[in-house]
Amino acid sequence: MDALLLSRIQFGFVISFHIMFPAFTIGLAHWLAFCEWRWLRTRDSVWRDIYFFWLRIFAISFGMGVVSGIVMSFQFGTNWAVLSERAGNILGPLMTYEVLTAFFLEATFLGVMLFGARKVPEKLHFFATCMVALGTLISTFWIISANSWMHTPAGYTLTAAGVFEPADWSQIVFNPSFPYRLAHMVLAAFITTCFVIGGVSAGYLWRREHVAPARRMLTMAVLFASLAVPAQIFVGDLHGLEVGKYQPTKLAAIESHWDAGEPGAGVPLVLFAWPDPQAERNDYEVALPRVGSLILTHSWAGEIRPLTAVPREERPPVAPVFFSFRVMVGLGLAMLALAWASTLQLRRGRLVESRWLVNGWRWMTFAGFVALLTGWYVAEIGRQPWVVYSLLRTADAVSPTLSTASVVTSMVAFVAAYAVIFGAGIWYIRKLVRQGPLPHDPGPESDEGERRPKRPLSVDSPFEGEAIREARS
Repeated sequence: MDALLLSRIQFGFVISFHIMFPAFTIGLAHWLAFCEWRWLRTRDSVWRDIYFFWLRIFAISFGMGVVSGIVMSFQFGTNWAVLSERAGNILGPLMTYEVLTAFFLEATFLGVMLFGARKVPEKLHFFATCMVALGTLISTFWIISANSWMHTPAGYTLTAAGVFEPADWSQIVFNPSFPYRLAHMVLAAFITTCFVIGGVSAGYLWRREHVAPARRMLTMAVLFASLAVPAQIFVGDLHGLEVGKYQPTKLAAIESHWDAGEPGAGVPLVLFAWPDPQAERNDYEVALPRVGSLILTHSWAGEIRPLTAVPREERPPVAPVFFSFRVMVGLGLAMLALAWASTLQLRRGRLVESRWLVNGWRWMTFAGFVALLTGWYVAEIGRQPWVVYSLLRTADAVSPTLSTASVVTSMVAFVAAYAVIFGAGIWYIRKLVRQGPLPHDPGPESDEGERRPKRPLSVDSPFEGEAIREARS
């Protein structure tokens, strides 16, 4: 392993950790704003219990996201100095805008959100929660803009020394892939958080704990997922059309499409295969004729450019892209089936009595994280060997004086530090989840952090028939 490969592995390791926490906090911040809005509208104490329960988890997740983000930004200078030198005039301002417009906004109101419940008026506290949620969206806007520009660069001029200079900032920010990637990422963050909330609440119902808030959380998760998951599939389809237009080699790798085949024969939908890059073929292939054309081009006889149309050195690693995409799509379809089946049972009033659906939400708690990571692997591995697509190779962007020993040393340090920091953070989040949403009174006469006994099981306890509940009443 040379310094280039190790640097790629190190950056992939760091960003895999980092992306999970901001994505979770994007969705969680908006969930908190919704819960506090419901509390202010209804004065139902259950909503306030739910709010403060997830607020503690949000605080820990937000902190871990900041820590991992700082580490990642340093790598642009240490491991990818040539990228910083040649594309810094564009990427640097975009990331600076993220700090000025989003991070400062979040930092300003985060303290009020976390510690101001008993110190500021309720409406001001709700405003602070909304500002933090807005800050997460603004942050996503700028980061996705910078990343999308590296996939579909626009609005630049290239000097004789190979340095990118901004020519039109509107084209840089709103580059061709940006709208689709932004919508896809925001929906992915919301869905990830939705399934965590649904999975946690299903766990409480399964164990017959915190039944009232768990019912409410699961209901909200089901309703949101039933709308957001099909919206994500629709946006993903639009994004796929954009990839076929601007990054056809990535699309060919996603489908492991090696040869053009007979004219008019269309593109098959490969359900499973084992890509063989050396032989330029698929082994053990299971495919549906022409269905790939219908999905990828919206035409029964549509064609996409095969991998053999470009030289070997310009193709991405096919197997990671091919399998990651199928994991992402498979989880998306499983989420859709679970959400719609749960919605049907919810309308019938039998959701929490359905053991297989409740158990399904438990098993799918972390499905959003897996789909999120595999989606990023498709996007980032699929654009290889380019770091700025078709303009700057990854091999040419690494720091020229970087040694293998230094990358190994920093990688070991990252793994050890992440094991301690994120291990402790995840352990504490798990502890908060096991404790559950306890009754909370923010008034001055109560202790905000005081533990109270769990609510006893009520007649709303799940998995009991109507006759038993009536008898207990």
